[in-house]
Amino acid sequence: MRNEITLRKWIGVFGLGVAAVAILLPLSSYTQDRGPSAGGENAADVARGKYLVENVAMCGQCHTPRDENGVLIRSQWLQGAAVPWIPAQKQANWPLQAPRIGGIPPASDADMIKLLTTGIWTSGKQLDFPMMPFRMSEADAKAVIAYLKTPSAWK
Repeated sequence: MRNEITLRKWIGVFGLGVAAVAILLPLSSYTQDRGPSAGGENAADVARGKYLVENVAMCGQCHTPRDENGVLIRSQWLQGAAVPWIPAQKQANWPLQAPRIGGIPPASDADMIKLLTTGIWTSGKQLDFPMMPFRMSEADAKAVIAYLKTPSAWK
């Protein structure tokens, strides 16, 4: 019985260790400084921003148009789109269009950082749903902005 409990503990600790490595290893590749990109943004920031936009925040799900089959149109990545969902109950401020965020974001870098770190838009208010009120770190917000301003990284 004791050996079985010890074995279960070891497997549990081993499993947690493998999970931690699986999570942290991909993140470590975004911390290396690879120098500035052609647009002046740091390549490591652009790579980190790509990871956050495409795999965490999933910005393309709302901010990219879809074809007739519902597949994101990658050639129009982050260029704004009809919001693909409607609320179950009518919402007065529900947006019908997600704005373009790729290329030149819809606000200054400072305003975009404020939005991504506090959830507050240039109006001084939180954006309406379905936009999530993100609470990113300033470094992550800057990385997202670097990615949004670097169309060559969208491929």
